[in-house]
Order: sequence, then structure tokens, then C-alpha cells
Amino acid sequence: MVHIRFEGRSYDLTESQLGITTNMNESAIKERLAQHFDVGRDRLQYYVIDKRPSGDLIIRPEAVYG
Repeated sequence: MVHIRFEGRSYDLTESQLGITTNMNESAIKERLAQHFDVGRDRLQYYVIDKRPSGDLIIRPEAVYG
């Protein structure tokens, strides 16, 4: 499962819906997300990808504190 927080909305998609495989690096994952949302790759520049022990991915904006 891939949980995505993008521009204030949450999405739960499967890896197969996005074309993501387990051996993809973060850059390739962000490229697939950009294609899915039909936006430029740069829109995901400040997003982080948390890989959970369960194998799920959480993709969210980078947290800024202070």
C-alpha cells in the first residue's frame, strides 16, 4: 500500500496502480507519482518517502519545525 499526502489530500493506492516495484529508488518513485498526478517532477522535490517495516510507503511533504 502507498499512502500519499499531496497538496492537502490523502490518497491510498497500490504499488501496481502506480507502477512501483520494491527495487525502485526514491527518484524513480517520485517520477511515477508525478506521472500519476500529472505534475512536474519538481512539485515533489520537498516530499519524503517513509518505507515502513510492513513494506508500505508513506509519501508526504517534508516537515518543517520552528
